[in-house]
Amino acid sequence: MPGRSHSIAIVWTLKAICLGTIAAVFSSGAAAKPPGGDERAAKPAQQQSHTRTGLASFYGKGLHGKKTADGEKFDKSDLTAAHPTYPLGTRLRVTNLRNGRTVIVRVNDRGPAQKHRAQGVIVDVSEGAASELGFRRDGRTRVKTEVLEWGKGKGAAPATSRTNAGQAGAPGN
Repeated sequence: MPGRSHSIAIVWTLKAICLGTIAAVFSSGAAAKPPGGDERAAKPAQQQSHTRTGLASFYGKGLHGKKTADGEKFDKSDLTAAHPTYPLGTRLRVTNLRNGRTVIVRVNDRGPAQKHRAQGVIVDVSEGAASELGFRRDGRTRVKTEVLEWGKGKGAAPATSRTNAGQAGAPGN
């Protein structure tokens, strides 16, 4: 029966199309949320790769002692950072591409400001992190950021690791 085999082929083709569509929807990450459930960070953090290159700036004096997005008091000497979309608590390795110095920071705030992002700033680091990276006097530098661990929101352990590229025994080198 030529008509029956043709009908079966159409049914299997339709099933394949439906399954392909379902697989594409689920693999796109549209339903995924990062740990911690931060809705503002859900889509961008899942879609972004783990490594970015751009400018870093730092902030410190004017915000020292004020509350950050995760509710803690900002300490300009801590090794922390502000990122617009990564979940709070995310650990980043930030490398100064001009001198090779590296520091591990924890995202505890939101930033940089939109006008600075438009200028290519991808992350704001604390004054302490800027000192470790060797750009405090310059104000900005070209960096590479790598996500080491996605944050789980409030209460993540503080970042205290200080590393320099090539330093013997330093974590992450």
